[in-house]
Amino acid sequence: MMGLFITFEGSEGSGKSTQTRALYERLHAEGYPVILVREPGGTRIGDMIRRIVLDLQHTEMDPTTETFLFSAARAQLVNEVIRPYLNQGGIVICDRYADSTYAYQGYGLGRDLVELQTLTAIATGGLRPDMSIYLDISADEGLERKRRRRNGELPKGVEWNRLDAREVAYHRRVADGYRDLIHADRQRWRSCDACLSIEELAEIIYQHVRPQLHHITRIDASGR
Repeated sequence: MMGLFITFEGSEGSGKSTQTRALYERLHAEGYPVILVREPGGTRIGDMIRRIVLDLQHTEMDPTTETFLFSAARAQLVNEVIRPYLNQGGIVICDRYADSTYAYQGYGLGRDLVELQTLTAIATGGLRPDMSIYLDISADEGLERKRRRRNGELPKGVEWNRLDAREVAYHRRVADGYRDLIHADRQRWRSCDACLSIEELAEIIYQHVRPQLHHITRIDASGR
């Protein structure tokens, strides 16, 4: 029995957290067995790594260290949470996954993509998403949106981390990297306009996901 693995990707400020939560809540309300996890994190060890790798004070962190920390958190999440739930026939929605490493550490920091693919294959045991949702927004607009949330100009406070604080040229390289990744694997990706309203975007995402649900067995209210 194999479930459905859906990942969300996007530049900073694209609204991934909002949209992953919206999809999770809709599928849960419809009776599907579904969990929502995020990277880095989702496990006790992964959450500890998250605090280290995103801490604004760790400006001296080497790109190699950063890459291995993200991969270590991913390995823990895959083996402790994601793969076991998929093996039970459930749906896993993941806020970021391996494509973030290719975009942020590969295109953003200039790490060798072939090396990153090898490291990712080890960390994940070869587990790939069935579908990846990309929330498309320009790097400049996404960062501005995130800054405004951080400053209280828009609803919902937001975490401002070590990666957010990098120069805008870095974030532009990340956005360009995502476009290259999508171009190379169009069958897996669904690109959505992150500038739409929250409700419009959530409906578009659901319509992309709905055809993939045919093999997932719903559970009743008692959880059976």
